[in-house]
Amino acid sequence: MLKTHTSPPSDAASGAPALDPGLFREGMSRVAGAVHIVTTQGSAGRAGLTATAVAPVTDSPASLLVCVNSAGRSAQVLLANKVFCVNTLSAPDLPLADIFAGRTDLHGQDRFSSGQWEDLLTGSPTLMTSLVSFDCRLTEARVVATHHVILGEIVAVRLGDRMPALVYQGRLYHEL
Repeated sequence: MLKTHTSPPSDAASGAPALDPGLFREGMSRVAGAVHIVTTQGSAGRAGLTATAVAPVTDSPASLLVCVNSAGRSAQVLLANKVFCVNTLSAPDLPLADIFAGRTDLHGQDRFSSGQWEDLLTGSPTLMTSLVSFDCRLTEARVVATHHVILGEIVAVRLGDRMPALVYQGRLYHEL
C-alpha cells in the first residue's frame, strides 16, 4: 500500500517547510546507494570516510560531488588538502566500509592499515580493490546545513576488476 506523508505548514519566519528529519532519514534509508571510501592526503594529513552521498556532475570537465558531515575531522582535512579520491567499493570491501565509517576501534590514519592502498595523481590514497577510483582536485565547497557539498574535478581514473558492488539500503549493506 502506498503511504503518503506531507509536511506541516511552512515556518512563517523562513518560509521553509518543517519536514520531520526522522521522516526524511527513513525515506533516504530506502534509497539504495553505492558505498564509497573518500580519501585525502596532503599537507593537512591523511584521512578517509565512508560515503554514499556521491554523484556525477558532468563529463566535460569530468567532475563529481561528495557530501560530508562538516563536523567530522576527515571533512576538515579534505577541505584543507584540496584533493580527494572517491573509491567505489566492491562487495568484498565491506569490512573497510565499517572501518572508515568509524564502526571499529581504528581511527585516523590507522584506518589505512587495512586494505591495499596506492596513490594516483593527487597523492590521495587509492584502494586497489575498489571497482573504480576517481582522483579529484577540489574546485568548490559549500556548506548546506550540517554538511559540506564538495565538487571535484576528476584528474585521474583507476578502473578495478569487475565484481559485485557494495550498496547500502535499509540501513544494511548488500551485494549487487
